[in-house]
Amino acid sequence: MNCNCNNNNENLIAILQKAQEESGWLSRETLERIAEETGITLAKVIGVATFYAQFRDKPIGKNLILLCQGTACHVNGSAEIEAAIREHLKVEEGEITADGLFTYNNVACLGCCSLAPAMMIGDKTYGKLTRESTVKILDEYVGCAVPGAPPPEVD
Repeated sequence: MNCNCNNNNENLIAILQKAQEESGWLSRETLERIAEETGITLAKVIGVATFYAQFRDKPIGKNLILLCQGTACHVNGSAEIEAAIREHLKVEEGEITADGLFTYNNVACLGCCSLAPAMMIGDKTYGKLTRESTVKILDEYVGCAVPGAPPPEVD
């Protein structure tokens, strides 16, 4: 990773975002390289990377599922959606499925309360979820020719 950034302290978040975009997560080696190339102390780089929830310190599956647990989603059944994800993919929160296709994480809010319960896979948002629609969406991703590509629209 070549930063070529002036005033690296102010650009650290952007540098971390770019590094994570390239590899999907921030390894210790990546953080050390960023510190070395920017002249920012390793302690500060690690501090920023661990402070913000957007940064991951372990690999993820090809498709990251973000399941909303905000108030609207909670009262509209996000627990059932989470159970469907866990059971169908045979995975716990933060883990990678055996086929490497998915990791799911609960998040505080996706900001789409009118779609509750909702989840995102990559940059695509799915709302008004039921157990059945969630399984159908997941199966569409499994059937995709290109992992990480959005599946066809699901009813």
